[in-house]
Amino acid sequence: MSDPEASPGNPTSTLAAAAAPEAAAPEHGSARPPRAPKGSSGEIARLAGPAMLSLTLASIVGMADILMVGRLGREAQAAVGVAQQLFFVAQSALFALSFACVAVMARSIGAGEPGASRRALAASLVVSSVTGLLLFAALGLAPSPLLAWLGAEPAVAELCAPYLRLVMGSTLLTAVALAIESGLRADRDTVTPMLVAAVLTLVKIALNGVFMFGWLGGPEWGVRGAGVATLLSQCGAAAVFLCIAFCKPARQPSALRLADFRGIGAMFAPLLRIAAPSVCERLVMNLAMISYFKFVGGYGTAAIAAYTIGIRILSFSWIPGTGYSQAVATLVGQSLGAGDVRAATRAGWRAARLALWTAVAMGALGAVFRRPLAEIFSTDPETVAALGPFMLCLSLAQPAMQLHFTLAGAFRGAGDTITPFWAAILGNWIFRVPLAWLLATVLGWRLEWIWAVLILDHFSRAIWLAEGFRRGAWRRRAKAG
Repeated sequence: MSDPEASPGNPTSTLAAAAAPEAAAPEHGSARPPRAPKGSSGEIARLAGPAMLSLTLASIVGMADILMVGRLGREAQAAVGVAQQLFFVAQSALFALSFACVAVMARSIGAGEPGASRRALAASLVVSSVTGLLLFAALGLAPSPLLAWLGAEPAVAELCAPYLRLVMGSTLLTAVALAIESGLRADRDTVTPMLVAAVLTLVKIALNGVFMFGWLGGPEWGVRGAGVATLLSQCGAAAVFLCIAFCKPARQPSALRLADFRGIGAMFAPLLRIAAPSVCERLVMNLAMISYFKFVGGYGTAAIAAYTIGIRILSFSWIPGTGYSQAVATLVGQSLGAGDVRAATRAGWRAARLALWTAVAMGALGAVFRRPLAEIFSTDPETVAALGPFMLCLSLAQPAMQLHFTLAGAFRGAGDTITPFWAAILGNWIFRVPLAWLLATVLGWRLEWIWAVLILDHFSRAIWLAEGFRRGAWRRRAKAG
């Protein structure tokens, strides 16, 4: 669940029981050998499939938000789009911490040390929660200066400010849910998050209707109602995942008990060492996206609305690469924990091939059907006109985009978050932002050229990561460690 914005509709005990059963793992020192996954294409697909479905459900929630907010007008769509740029900054920092959680836990599980895995999960939960509070304080308490810096028009800023406070208020809850979900993925359980997402997706959409449009006698709060629905649904998501973790048999690698929080001090160092470059990567990327968004905003509210809608539509085509990334991170981490570097390498390249084949099909669909999709999500002629070229550019970038998603997951599973960090700097700050500034501010070229800059960004990152994975410095560091 990449963006857990939902609330439980079924008892959490039912959701937890529906997960794939696994025998309780013995503690370190037992006769059980380390778990060494094969990393076959079938195994990658088995892990990635439920993750993709979870991401699809999250995208459905995002698209439902856009469709429902779209009924409130162009300014409302733009307000949600502006708020999302800031919320993504916070969410990305939490994702970075989740990458570290997967890397440390998967390595411990592969080495046959479930106790260390549980302590890593407990430490990750503490670090993520503190980070969520800090992000709310930084971005949610006083949003007006940030909205002014982003160039939001007064009518858009007025709608955006209360919505932003509400969604930023949910970051602590997001941190809790995402940390535990990452622990489940590290333990090769992608089914449970899928089941949670399936139930909570329906509840989130229903809450939107209740608080935005007054369904079932609720208040008609418009954009603010969408924020209330997000906050309430995140409460449910956090509660569900906490229940799952504390209801699992105590000796499983992804279980949690209060005793697991004792002695977690030793886990903070490896978590932070892996997370720090990843947090920097996400901040670099999101600051670049905000800067890019600012240049797009110079072309008017229709351009902002087109960017917001286009990202949501094409988020479906990014799902395979993200799912493969999550699967390969787990397999690489567990393989290295078991001392099998060759299996980790094979898993990385097999996941990359799967991502490329999938990307070609998804990109083709986005390019061919870009106009009909644009007309579904907006009735404003200017927005539709701006949206078509944007979707075409992102469709052309799909192979590179999904390749670098997948390979970045392999690096993170190996505990190497430096290489994806440099890839983000290259794509965003050598290509995306400088070229967008040049074309928009200096040369004054048409909006279509600003969209085209995205293609160079993603191809440069894909080339950097593919070459880095081939050279294999991450393998040498893994052997040395």
